[in-house]
Amino acid sequence: MRKVCVVIGSRANYSSIKSAMRAIQEHPDLELQVVAAASALLDRYGSVVDLIEQDGFKPQSRVFMLVEGETPATMAKSTGLGLMELPTIFEQLQPDVVLTVGDRFETMATTLAATYMNIPLAHTMGGEVSGTIDESIRHAVTKFAHIHFPASSDARDRIIKLGERPEDVHLVGCPRIDLVAEVLDRDKNGLGPDLFKEGVGGVFDLEQPFLMMSQHPVTTEYGAGERQINETLMAIQQIGIPTIALWPNADAGSDDIARGMRKFREHHDDSNIHFFKNLPTDVYISLMARTACLIGNSSSAIREGAFIGTPAVNIGSRQDMRQRGSNVFDVDYDREEIGDAIQQQLDNGRYDSEPVYGDGHAGERIADVLTTCSWKLQKRITY
Repeated sequence: MRKVCVVIGSRANYSSIKSAMRAIQEHPDLELQVVAAASALLDRYGSVVDLIEQDGFKPQSRVFMLVEGETPATMAKSTGLGLMELPTIFEQLQPDVVLTVGDRFETMATTLAATYMNIPLAHTMGGEVSGTIDESIRHAVTKFAHIHFPASSDARDRIIKLGERPEDVHLVGCPRIDLVAEVLDRDKNGLGPDLFKEGVGGVFDLEQPFLMMSQHPVTTEYGAGERQINETLMAIQQIGIPTIALWPNADAGSDDIARGMRKFREHHDDSNIHFFKNLPTDVYISLMARTACLIGNSSSAIREGAFIGTPAVNIGSRQDMRQRGSNVFDVDYDREEIGDAIQQQLDNGRYDSEPVYGDGHAGERIADVLTTCSWKLQKRITY
């Protein structure tokens, strides 16, 4: 039986690998090991570890590795702290393969720890392009990884062009789409006033049109986050439609965005906006299926949004060049541009579903590949 270790460092990590974790846990030839780390352990980011446990996964270890400050320097230090702590965890767990997710700093720490210890590395969501440091991390992890699970066809082609063996590159789709497909198949009438018991701000009827905002710092534009979020919030206020707003992730610049959100609440009427630290994945997806428009720079607008058909306004450079569907309207950090784009999406309404990032069965495919695949620790470039 192969032991597969998954390190969860954030809410985005978890939603991006949950279906694969479940498929691994249920597979008779695999044993799932879970390590909770970084912002997934902290209340200020919604205590994602509690959601992990509620979903039936028991973390074998917890790694506190997030250095306070959310600056480029603390981001680098957090990576280093993770690199110091994770080898001890891997020595204790003795995994046969480590499965790492995407492109965040905790992904880099996981990658370096595993590969220096000669533990085979499997990587999801490699090969994609975007406009920030995430892309550099993503491509670097690809060159360390032994098994690749890209989510889209262009990502698969790019991984092979980077010199990875085609037989090691498995086009499985995005595990996040698996969760979307499940939620959309269920009754979507479970959202109601109880949702607003968490977070702060206004309370409104979810049966009426509402917006969603999910905006994160752009690490290569550090210092601009407060101005950027202010432009978005002012555009939303001018539109005048009730809005659900999510707190930013833990990347460098998070404090700038959080400060901008707090200042907005202090100086403007926020009775039409409700702010959440975190939302369970199924609730977030249900809201995406209902919202009149998703605004910000989250990849969920591009990945899940294409599958659901959610009208989305993508702001700024964080998702530059990422493959997308017709549901996304791109604008700069300008309240007038943002407002005009929101209005165009409201006028357009829902889009047809486009399976750009998979069909809802990625987790099962990942588990099956991990059961049967072989790898060579010594990698060879094929170009």
